[in-house]
Amino acid sequence: MGLSLVQSRALRGLEAARVTVEVHLANGLPSFTLVGLADVEVKEARERVRCAIQNAGLQFPHNQRITVNLAPADLPKDSGRLDLPIALGILAASGQIDGSLLTHYEFAGELSLTGALRPVRGALAMALALHGGHTSIRLVLPPGNAEEAALVPGSQVYRACHLLDVVRQFVPAGAAPEALGLDGAIQAGGDGWTRVESAVSASRAPTLDMSDVKGQAGAKRAMEIAAAGGHSVLLTGPPGSGKSMLAQRFAGLLPPMSCDEALQSAAIGSLSGRFAMENWGQRPTCSPHHSASAVALVGGGSPPRPGEISLAHHGVLFLDELPEFPRAALEALREPLETGCITISRAAQRAEFPARFQLVGAMNPCPCGYLGSSIHSCRCTPDQIHRYQSKLSGPLMDRIDLHIDVPSLPNAELLGAAAGETTEHIRERCTQARNRAVERQGCNNMALQGQAIEQHILLDGDAVKFLNVAATRLGWSARGTHRALKVARTIADLAGSHHTQVAHLAEAMQYRRTLTR
Repeated sequence: MGLSLVQSRALRGLEAARVTVEVHLANGLPSFTLVGLADVEVKEARERVRCAIQNAGLQFPHNQRITVNLAPADLPKDSGRLDLPIALGILAASGQIDGSLLTHYEFAGELSLTGALRPVRGALAMALALHGGHTSIRLVLPPGNAEEAALVPGSQVYRACHLLDVVRQFVPAGAAPEALGLDGAIQAGGDGWTRVESAVSASRAPTLDMSDVKGQAGAKRAMEIAAAGGHSVLLTGPPGSGKSMLAQRFAGLLPPMSCDEALQSAAIGSLSGRFAMENWGQRPTCSPHHSASAVALVGGGSPPRPGEISLAHHGVLFLDELPEFPRAALEALREPLETGCITISRAAQRAEFPARFQLVGAMNPCPCGYLGSSIHSCRCTPDQIHRYQSKLSGPLMDRIDLHIDVPSLPNAELLGAAAGETTEHIRERCTQARNRAVERQGCNNMALQGQAIEQHILLDGDAVKFLNVAATRLGWSARGTHRALKVARTIADLAGSHHTQVAHLAEAMQYRRTLTR
């Protein structure tokens, strides 16, 4: 009769909760029982673990009653990440490895039938959980996952390619490897057991350049303001005017990511299996199709998974053909735009994901697309225009800071225009403006809330009078007034001004125009 304990992690939203794999071997009718609120993928581990141990040349206790408990019992467990801990627990309980040596390690990895280790989701979340707990626990992961987890500063991560690579590290003292069948065993991948150190530095990958966009000086100016202050943007114009070109180049204007921002963004991508090492330190741009559902945008499912708005955390969410999205999907964006996070509540569990993204929307002014165009005539009726623009509700429009017209360019101007300012030059100004804001208030201008708005906007006397008159005549809501103030503060930062002046406020007012209905 034997008992062993092995530590691992289970994902609950972005949190990696600790799981203790308890394995008990006892005499009785041979069986393999798995308890502890295990999902289907975890229950299937019984067959994977049995075949992996046998094909690795180790002894599987066929003639004993095997009970595996995944504690805590009320925490749902999914995926194959617990295959490796279960296999090690069986080997420790049967005396083939020293269970006392497993105390200072946590394990995760899916086993193939040959014993090779396969990557799992959420490796970065596991490493961040250990980092936040300030422990000296070492993390053992498959190839691919180990390199991700090593991105967390101060982490102790080991890469193992095969079950035998792990077993060799915990052979009982005085036991000969030949007795365990380890002397001639294969090592899948050839690397074996390796301590992984992070050697990746954040680098900006080649991006589409803003100089490709001819003309559109007003739209470029608005995109610069949005990048400097973290504001959301809505681009409105006829087909082919350059809205998508501007949006696709917007991420290149954003300042470089800090280490904490890069870790948060990468952890969410790892949770969804969409993180790649070559994307480390790059701001994400998510552009879902307009047929995407509300669940696809904000996340959901059981267990809850992050949606596009969380995958765009610290990056850009580009919604092209904005009115064509389902109404429910658009309305679901209202709270995340305000709070920077999304809480998904289900009957069995609740998960919270960060969602501090910059929204860039693009739309036509009417169904045919040519309302207000000087080149083509609009053929839509007033009722059609009203119904089309009414797909965007007032509360959603109120949360978008910059409303920009992107007119069509005449062919002569399009073909004869010189190359515009490069992305690098614009990014330098945006970075300087954002640094001024962070030094003054500890965050970008868009993140100002409550009393911090009055404290850091620094309106001069004339600007206060101008704002009172303008807000009254235009009928702004309290939210609209605050957002206009934040945009004006960003314009002042771009100009290097300590106070927000009338000129800055007047320019910000130009970006609060609503659609012509």
